[in-house]
Amino acid sequence: MGSVWNIQWLRRFFRRRMNPVPVDKAHMWKRRLSLTYMFISWNAFGLVIYMMATGRSDWAKYYGYKSESEGNISPGRQWARTLNIENAKVLKLSGLSLVEEDTGEGDKPEKE
Repeated sequence: MGSVWNIQWLRRFFRRRMNPVPVDKAHMWKRRLSLTYMFISWNAFGLVIYMMATGRSDWAKYYGYKSESEGNISPGRQWARTLNIENAKVLKLSGLSLVEEDTGEGDKPEKE
């Protein structure tokens, strides 16, 4: 029995059912797909920068999907809740110095 990553059966499946693609045609389609990917990713990056510049970096809070109390919780505390860690110690650092230490006393993760 082969491993999960050994996909020779998949290669044989496609080789039996498809004709070989000429090298020039394959190169042309690879170039087209690369340019399409570059265009889409550049626009997505520009959208992220635009949203941050207009003050909408936390889109869930901006569009009202988060309550005001949820929006005021630090990202470290939110991850502690997501991972269901009770009384997590969250440290905020700036460079090599400790800025804030939050122990989260009494912070219970929400049960679903």
